[in-house]
Amino acid sequence: MDREAIKLTRILLKNTNDPKMSWYLFKRILSLPVTQQCPQSIPIITRILIRAKMLNELDDLPQLLIASQPQETLHNSLVSFIKVLVKSGLFGKAISQFKSLRFRFPENPPSIYLYNVLLRSCIKEGRVDCVSWLYKDMVASGVSPETYTFNVLIGFLCDSGCLDDARELFDKMPEKGCEPNEYSFGILVRGYCRAGFTSKGLELLGEMRRLKVLPNNVVYNTLISRFCKEGNIDDAEKLVDEMREDGLSPDVVTFNARISALCSSGKVLEASRIFRDMQIDEVLGLPQPNIITYNLMLGGFCKEGMLEEARVLFEKMKESENLMNTESYNIWLLGLVRNGKFLEAQLVLKEMVDMGMEPNVYSYNIVMDGLCKNGMLFDARMLLRLMTSSDVLPDTVTYSTLLHGYCHAGKVFEANNVLREMMRNDCSPNNYTCNILLYSLWKEGRISEAEELLQKMNERGYVIDTVTCNIVIDGLCNNGQLDKAIEIVSGMWTHGSAALGNLGNSYISLVDDSDSRKKCMPDLISYSTIISGLCKAGRVDEAKKKFIEMTGKNLHPDSAIYDAFIHSFCKEGKISSAFRVLKDMEKKGCNKTLQTYNSLIMGLGSKNQIFEIYGLMDEMRERGVSPDVSIYNNVLSSLCEGGRVKDAPSVLDEMLQKGIAPNISSFSILIKAFCKACDFSAVDEIFEIALNVSGHKEALYSLTFNELLVGGEVVKAKELFETALDRSFDVGNFLYKDLIDHLCKDEKLDDASGILHKLIDKGHWIDPASFMPVIGGLGKRGNKHEADELAEKMMEMASEGKVKNKVHRNVRSSIQGKKNKDGESEWQTILHRFADKEPVTFFI
Repeated sequence: MDREAIKLTRILLKNTNDPKMSWYLFKRILSLPVTQQCPQSIPIITRILIRAKMLNELDDLPQLLIASQPQETLHNSLVSFIKVLVKSGLFGKAISQFKSLRFRFPENPPSIYLYNVLLRSCIKEGRVDCVSWLYKDMVASGVSPETYTFNVLIGFLCDSGCLDDARELFDKMPEKGCEPNEYSFGILVRGYCRAGFTSKGLELLGEMRRLKVLPNNVVYNTLISRFCKEGNIDDAEKLVDEMREDGLSPDVVTFNARISALCSSGKVLEASRIFRDMQIDEVLGLPQPNIITYNLMLGGFCKEGMLEEARVLFEKMKESENLMNTESYNIWLLGLVRNGKFLEAQLVLKEMVDMGMEPNVYSYNIVMDGLCKNGMLFDARMLLRLMTSSDVLPDTVTYSTLLHGYCHAGKVFEANNVLREMMRNDCSPNNYTCNILLYSLWKEGRISEAEELLQKMNERGYVIDTVTCNIVIDGLCNNGQLDKAIEIVSGMWTHGSAALGNLGNSYISLVDDSDSRKKCMPDLISYSTIISGLCKAGRVDEAKKKFIEMTGKNLHPDSAIYDAFIHSFCKEGKISSAFRVLKDMEKKGCNKTLQTYNSLIMGLGSKNQIFEIYGLMDEMRERGVSPDVSIYNNVLSSLCEGGRVKDAPSVLDEMLQKGIAPNISSFSILIKAFCKACDFSAVDEIFEIALNVSGHKEALYSLTFNELLVGGEVVKAKELFETALDRSFDVGNFLYKDLIDHLCKDEKLDDASGILHKLIDKGHWIDPASFMPVIGGLGKRGNKHEADELAEKMMEMASEGKVKNKVHRNVRSSIQGKKNKDGESEWQTILHRFADKEPVTFFI
């Protein structure tokens, strides 16, 4: 090598930051005689050009080499160039140059090393065609593969799901002069385990022993991890013992697999014992836990609701920089959110920023999901602002979560604003986003907007899949278009998503090819929706036909479909038919759900079969099924309507003891029943319990007041109504007019007048008819001035045209007001009558 070439190469190295100068110097080197050139200059200049993105010069380089070098040195120069290309990630250029090399030097193949490098790069880029071509070229050129070559190819086949081909190649290794090593076995074991064929992986372990190939930790850990994920803890423990017999020590990966399996199966305390031993038992030589171990335990504690244990561990992790990362914080955030600690979760986000550990988009999405699911939409919106101010860009999941929160709350306008903001920020909605909005529009009954959105989804290339179709089917069923929904389900079998064309001509354009039919077929939810709709509409015979059609299409009914039939039969009082369905349901392996029990209890209650109801409740206890408030309400209703009101309080006690909070419906059933039975002391007790459980709710006060009034307890009703007025409740659901009537009839005119004045003072709009008995009573007593004042107030109320807080009476038909033959309400008739008799009193 010439001194001039060495000097120029050194200058080339010193000018790596000046690519144009480097390129000039390299061309100077090439201008020297071949014997004086420096081969090291080729990879140097290639790297410089790649870093500088001088792609035109990079493309010119091979031609310069071809023009300046003889055949005997050109081959090695081009190989050197290709190696740098492939290692720099320029796969397309590398494979193109390699093919050019093979064409120029067909009798001079490169080394197996270059084939291995290119094969690995092909696999990384997912270029299956190039993998096949390279392997065939290698075999044709007579280059002998290495064990490493086979390992690369076997790994590729396993990752592609071609396990049989991988095994065939593995078995051919000895024919090609290569013996499988522990890595070859490990790669194939991993392939089998990932595909769920753990037994085949275990067979390979036995084969290793027969061939005297010593298994390494990776092989054992792969099998142990898989057994643990499958819940086969005992088999995993046997492998740990075998591992020790082979002279291998279980490492932290082994222990992490065991801890992960135990935490996943709910055996957190057992996992905690292993974790503790790892930290303190150095005598046994156990590995120290790493950050993965700590994260697994943190997740295990959080999943089981053991927040205090998780908190202690989390604080310990914060004490060491090596035991805390963003994933640790995300696990803790998820635990807090799942356990309803939303304020603390938001504080943890702030803590992350303060500690220099920036929350990622997943961190924010965890908290966003919890806030939206719990209706805390204002906080969710503030969190979105915090994200953007912290330079964390919200993603599709962020916006979709907030969109779903608004839609679930019925706030479609706000949901649309989120969608617009999403589009402004170049965050494209996905199918899930569109389906959320579509479902909300159907739920709100905004059918034309839903159909417009569906059309836009189709125009913009979104996949109209089975989920989308099911949303439309459900929307049609809930909006009184059941027959159209049935038509779409039938059409999906032959036309796929194009069956939505039945909504109107604008949907005919939906793509209908073989692929769409495969992707968009009716499923269990499609049939469940229309069967439920038919049962609710009383069209049970048609529902049965759809059930038969579904099973004929190889769709197996689930509990929800059986529940639809059971509920329908129970509602119609056909209890024997309901139990026949139940028998078939259990025969097909479908378990009873809460809905099943609820329907049966309702049906049995309608037949006053209380003994059978108690039998079902006992069965639920035996099976470990916890009744919900709806089931208890049905039991209460059955007892009260079946004449066993005195047994009802014991059911209420059971609810309270089991931590199942009664709702307003529960108390309504009991209060109505005891008022009807004239047991008003029991009513007082239940009302006090209701206040303690539900708080001071308007609905609770109004239903108790109305029932007391109907039961003739006017004094108690008056006291309760005055308390309601003091609490500033809306009085629209209180039968205050009937209270005033009762007081006037009982000659308690001052009390009636006091109620009326209190209503006026509180600013309530009052049914004008409520004034009449008081005005009449004052007139008879001679209190003309007060009567005239009330008459003026009554006319003010009447002049509004519509009366606010108008009573919707649904308590007793006997106390409902009626219109006269001219369509006037009672107060108008009375007003006209009194006006004719005493005009001076009412009109000035």
